[in-house]
Amino acid sequence: MKLFTKIFLVLTLALFISTNVDAQFKNFGLKGGLQFNGIMPATEFEDDNGISLTGFLARGFLRFELTSFLNAELGAGYGNIRGDDFNYTTMTKGPGEYSTNIIPIDFRLLITPMNFESWNPYFYFGAGYMNYKVGIKPTVTSPEAVESEGWTTIFPVGLGTEIKITDNLLVDLSVGLTYTLTDNLNFYKIPDLNDAFFSLGVGITFSGESCDTDKDGDGLTRCEEEALGTDPLNPDTDGDGLSDGDEVLKYKTDPLNPDTDGDGLSDGDEVWKYKTNPLKADTDGDGLSDGDEVLRYRTDPLKADTDGDGLSDGDEVLKYGTDPLKADTDGDGLSDGDEVSGKLNPFKERAFYPEFPGSTNPLSPDTDGDGLTDYEEIMTYKTDPNNPDTDGGSVGDGIEVRRGTDPLDPSDDIVQIDVPIVLEGITFATNKYNITPESESVLSKALKTLRTYDDIIVEISGHTDSDGSNAYNQTLSYNRANAVREWLISNGISSDRITAVGYGEEKPRVANDTPEHKRMNRRIEFKRIK
Repeated sequence: MKLFTKIFLVLTLALFISTNVDAQFKNFGLKGGLQFNGIMPATEFEDDNGISLTGFLARGFLRFELTSFLNAELGAGYGNIRGDDFNYTTMTKGPGEYSTNIIPIDFRLLITPMNFESWNPYFYFGAGYMNYKVGIKPTVTSPEAVESEGWTTIFPVGLGTEIKITDNLLVDLSVGLTYTLTDNLNFYKIPDLNDAFFSLGVGITFSGESCDTDKDGDGLTRCEEEALGTDPLNPDTDGDGLSDGDEVLKYKTDPLNPDTDGDGLSDGDEVWKYKTNPLKADTDGDGLSDGDEVLRYRTDPLKADTDGDGLSDGDEVLKYGTDPLKADTDGDGLSDGDEVSGKLNPFKERAFYPEFPGSTNPLSPDTDGDGLTDYEEIMTYKTDPNNPDTDGGSVGDGIEVRRGTDPLDPSDDIVQIDVPIVLEGITFATNKYNITPESESVLSKALKTLRTYDDIIVEISGHTDSDGSNAYNQTLSYNRANAVREWLISNGISSDRITAVGYGEEKPRVANDTPEHKRMNRRIEFKRIK
């Protein structure tokens, strides 16, 4: 009896002093197990002889979860209780013994008040029926009529604990008392308390798993994860930084795809780091994916126009080739948006002004190549940034500004001696020198100047870029200059007033390092020499 009392006290104390941690014994659905119990009978004989561990009980059970702290158990077993009889005449231990086979069937409620990571303490109570059959009868005679076999109601109570071995395998330890409503178990009956027996049990329990378990703590049950195809043991199946539960229940993203919208950013980075929409590849609708904005162009995926120049980031990158991080890509003083839109009309303050052709080139600070930036033409001189000779007087806007004449007044375009004028717009087919129809409008300005000032003598010079050999470029440039000379002569200008010279690649305006610069170097110049 002292041993049973000590074990009972230890298990009871453990229910209250253990540290509470994560639950591992809940949401199991169904458990099944086998117990082996040592039995200590508590009959009239043991009251005088003392309790001893003399019997056994093998028991199987099924356990069901009712709530997070209440389980139901149905069990049945087979066992034997035995002990020595007692001589009440001599008040000494008797010479005989008794042995009774028992088959208990009971229903129990288990209360599990606390949750622990590796063990699950409980106490229980219940009721049931037990069949008993006395095999060996004591030598002493019962003072009252007694039955050797039958059925009796039983009331088991006790406490125990489950100890985790694996997620599905547990060891079960328990101590208990089963009180019966019969006094026949030792085939000796007196008008006193009924018979009972104590038990010390050890067993193995196999644990199932409920559909409602959430072992990884991601907010989705096991059955939900199985339906989705996610890993019920991994809170973030696709490793994107969002739990499977948040993806399904909160953000509506795909828990099996780390980048739901395919924009190059993980769903977690979109939600936590960049605040973009993980369901929309282009959150700000500027034509660039969030991934391209963050990883490639370094633009703001939440702002359609990162540099605030009036052009969306997508238009700058994909349409115009401008810098989406720089409001004025070419540094001419005009924003990329103003250049493209043509909103700044340099002629609008004049009483009568020609139709403004609109947008300038946001990648070139001097769209028409006249030596004035687009900003200077529009904001300062009110000239046309798309026309190198706004007033059509045959002298470029840049030359007029530098020499102090009005680029808006053709009457002051008197050609100065030894000041070359680039005849912008004269074009030739590759490796050809025939005058094209589109070049004649430019030449007509030079023709007008020569007719107006009939005493001047001019030099027409041809220039090339650095492609090709020096000799070839020299010949090509001369032939092109001479073609211009012949055109002017054919239109009534005296041949002794015009000289043709070819300089080839000897006098570049700018370095021949880009296609644009090479274009600027391929030119025809008009220079007064007398």
